[in-house]
Amino acid sequence: MKARVHVTLKNGVLDPQGKAIGHSLNRLGFPEVDDVRQGKFIELELAETDAAKARARVEEMCKKLLANTVIENYSIELVG
Repeated sequence: MKARVHVTLKNGVLDPQGKAIGHSLNRLGFPEVDDVRQGKFIELELAETDAAKARARVEEMCKKLLANTVIENYSIELVG
């Protein structure tokens, strides 16, 4: 089973990398871009076949390592 984890900064947390990407896109001829927030995408291959157990384990991974829950949100998608 695969787990896909999306980690993004919480609203209100400054995102200097997102700002830099937005400015660069504007300079490259994409003026329609107003705001950019960047994040991380992590894909995990799990040996677990039970979806509830897999989700619980990935939740634990996010809280312990994959996301800084003070400033970041995360979402988990299980596939197959």
